[in-house]
Amino acid sequence: MAEDSDLERTEDPSPRRLDEARARGQVPRSQELITFSVLVAGMGSLIVSGDSLLDALKRTMHSNLRFEAATLVNLDVMLIRLAQSAYDLLQTLLPLLGACVVASVLASLMISGWIFTFEPLQPKFDRLNPLSGIGRLFSVRALVEGGKAVLKSSLIGGVAVAAIWYYKDTVLQLIALPPLTGLAMLWELTRTILLYVIGAMLLIVLIDVPYQLWDYKRGLKMTKEEVRQEAKESEGDPHVKGRIRQLQMQAARRRMMAEIPKASVVVTNPTHFAVALRYEEGKTKAPQVVAKGSALLAQRIIEVGREHQVPVLRAPPLARALYHHTELGDEIPAALYSAVAEVLAYLYQLDHWQRHGGAEPALPGDLPVPPDLDPGGDE
Repeated sequence: MAEDSDLERTEDPSPRRLDEARARGQVPRSQELITFSVLVAGMGSLIVSGDSLLDALKRTMHSNLRFEAATLVNLDVMLIRLAQSAYDLLQTLLPLLGACVVASVLASLMISGWIFTFEPLQPKFDRLNPLSGIGRLFSVRALVEGGKAVLKSSLIGGVAVAAIWYYKDTVLQLIALPPLTGLAMLWELTRTILLYVIGAMLLIVLIDVPYQLWDYKRGLKMTKEEVRQEAKESEGDPHVKGRIRQLQMQAARRRMMAEIPKASVVVTNPTHFAVALRYEEGKTKAPQVVAKGSALLAQRIIEVGREHQVPVLRAPPLARALYHHTELGDEIPAALYSAVAEVLAYLYQLDHWQRHGGAEPALPGDLPVPPDLDPGGDE
């Protein structure tokens, strides 16, 4: 049962999934909103420029319904007059057409925002599969879209027919009116019917836009397994990240071990902690920590130091202070300068004794380690 629930698309789409769908050109769309916007823009243009449009139509009818002998017998003159009339009519309708185009673009941006991608233009041969096409024809989406088309046509057609029936007497009068008078009355009647149709379209838009947004997100819903997989890809697989950390630690440890042969001294606890220091007079301002470790790593540091004849000095308070208050590559704290200076002085004396003989130097005793830097204990 748990496996079945993991395969059900019950989770909301993640931002990453939404971005990927958008990159493919898959965004919510409402054709009803576009149609409504075009109708409103067209109606607004007609209201604003209706009088000038009506005058232009009158002029076009007046000039083209007149017949002259020169026009009837000369084909070239007829073509010129036809081209001129078409040009004049296009100029008249251009603001109306422009407003409709702008409205359709803005309506698309309103619901899906700006998107520019060539993904939908790429050929997909699976769309040529007749079985897939038949499946799409009888899919739930196709049935819903078909039902919407029927309801929309019924609603808009019913409103238009009802409006025409209401004004049937006016429509019948148009036959008997002079052309120019009938054109003006037809214009008023068209505007009225368009207002009714726009009202019906508004009702359809208020239903369709929320549905399209809901259907878009529903189509992108994810299974629990997809959510987990995406989280792994985004944040990194914990196993992979753990392995990377392990490899990084191993590489850092190898670099640290390679620095021990260059150390000046290894200060120990003697078994719990070990810190390797390097000091080159004239090259470094103060002794630097080149290796540090506890428990087994401390034992390994001591072994490597002895293998390369690096002096190993037992100084528990100093070892604890260095381990807890320094990091690899750090210079020792100023508060430990005196203690480390005594250690270095002992190393110089030890080297002199080994080279030239004489009295063996005594191991440094109570080193001046500030109590606040030494965690203390018998570690």
